[in-house]
Amino acid sequence: MRPVTEQDIRTSFVNCSKGEAKRLDLPQDLADLPWEDLDFLGWRDPGAPGRAYLIAERDGPLVGIALRVTSGASRGFTSRSMCSLCLSTHTGGGVALMTARRTGEAGRQGNSVGQYLCIDLACSLYTRGKKETAGAGVVHESLTLEEKVARTRANLHSFVDKVVE
Repeated sequence: MRPVTEQDIRTSFVNCSKGEAKRLDLPQDLADLPWEDLDFLGWRDPGAPGRAYLIAERDGPLVGIALRVTSGASRGFTSRSMCSLCLSTHTGGGVALMTARRTGEAGRQGNSVGQYLCIDLACSLYTRGKKETAGAGVVHESLTLEEKVARTRANLHSFVDKVVE
């Protein structure tokens, strides 16, 4: 992903108002992020634990998506869940259902799209082996790194497309 600025982020949102985009808390370390290893920028709002944000490049322009994090029942430490973007498995609360209000008329009618995502939205780093999942163990795949990255990007683009359809 290319490095983005605060202005890039705030103007990219497609499923929230300009006022909401203006007020949201941005990641503090934008300049220090490993942009070359990111397929998207994702973060949780420290001031509002039920909110998360995802910025992705889709056919050139940035697409920002505001997410709601569903706080489900706490699972036991031995319970495993899988992220639908990067297919990383996590134990405990490492994956959560995140929903995004759809754009256009569907969104105005209250329709949303949900995906199970890594709670820290570090999917790109898990895909590349730059970050390990806590307690889930390592799943060995026969895919190359390039194939894993392509799969994560395809899953990301599918999710973004469902939000903006």
